[in-house]
Amino acid sequence: MRPLDRLAYRMLIGDRLKYLSLVAGLVFASLLVVQQASIFTGYADRTGSWILDSDGHDLWVMDEQVDMSEDSKPLLQTALSRVRGIDGVAWAVPLYKNYLKARLPHGKLITVRVVGIDDASLAGGPRGAAREALAALRRDQAILVNEDQLATTLAVAQPDGTMRPVAIGDSISINEHQATVAGTFPATPDFFWDPVLYTTYSRALAMAPPERRSTTYVLVKAKPGVELGRLASRIREATGFAALTTEEFAARTRTYVLAQTGILINFGITIVLGFVIGTLVAAQTLYSFILENQRSLAALKAMGVRNARIARMVVVQVLVVGVLGYGIGAGLAALSGSLLDGAGLAFRVTWTTLLLGLLAILTSCTLAGLLGIRRVMRLDPASVFKT
Repeated sequence: MRPLDRLAYRMLIGDRLKYLSLVAGLVFASLLVVQQASIFTGYADRTGSWILDSDGHDLWVMDEQVDMSEDSKPLLQTALSRVRGIDGVAWAVPLYKNYLKARLPHGKLITVRVVGIDDASLAGGPRGAAREALAALRRDQAILVNEDQLATTLAVAQPDGTMRPVAIGDSISINEHQATVAGTFPATPDFFWDPVLYTTYSRALAMAPPERRSTTYVLVKAKPGVELGRLASRIREATGFAALTTEEFAARTRTYVLAQTGILINFGITIVLGFVIGTLVAAQTLYSFILENQRSLAALKAMGVRNARIARMVVVQVLVVGVLGYGIGAGLAALSGSLLDGAGLAFRVTWTTLLLGLLAILTSCTLAGLLGIRRVMRLDPASVFKT
């Protein structure tokens, strides 16, 4: 470290109270910015959980007006044969998904998302499900339930008033049709709260109210060597349906949810307020600190230190408090996220969140430093001799 840089650092920590106030303001701003941005990212990623958990296919074919995974705009059953006839399609199977009413063993009525997958191939089933669990769907009245919801949404009340998890073998009435829990599957935490129940496509249609349009999606597997983008274009041109990869469908769902709900606005306001309040306090303290050290800086100018070197000293002070405050704040945000993650809170720290948070904090510190440097550049070295 150069002598003047070391001097700048010693001037910074000379007044411990002001130094700690500077760091504390930036810690507060960094904590709020990183924490709220990570929670926002976590919930945004959960909007596509069900889509990303679906296994075994390359493309989702759906009505072109479908905006998200929970938007049911079913197709005619003839859509399946139309898609199967397109060059480049190895196989295509139907998938049913809709909200139905279910009655638990103790009589409680809840809303569930029933997903019916192809009877023969079982394509489109949950990615984490064991082969034995998926094969169990071929039993009479069989359904699969999310293992994380056994003791919560799907809990069963007992005669003594206590609750017990739904167990394999329990019967559930879905839209007045009897169903038996044949197995469970693990799933990524979902943004949408209604339980997901898997069954076969034919059984799901039997449970659902009769409709002329009953195929929610057509799942497509491309032939080896076929580029998915070109195959999706062929499907759109031949049928008029939308054809999306899993990542594209998850992104469409995420975009729609964020645009049509207040989630983006609420988190955005919190992030902005935390950043503005924290950085304004830190910037004001930093600016005041620079002004209070004007006489010391003027003395250096009187001894022949050029403006560029003085400006460098201010930059060193800004970088020290900025990086230190951000590092502590980001660390506390990550710690709080790990503690809250066990409580079910969506929290995901990404390198982009950390980088943008760092840039935001350093930008605010730099602006405060620039205002101070402007005053320093205009200092008259003779002012050090004035009383």
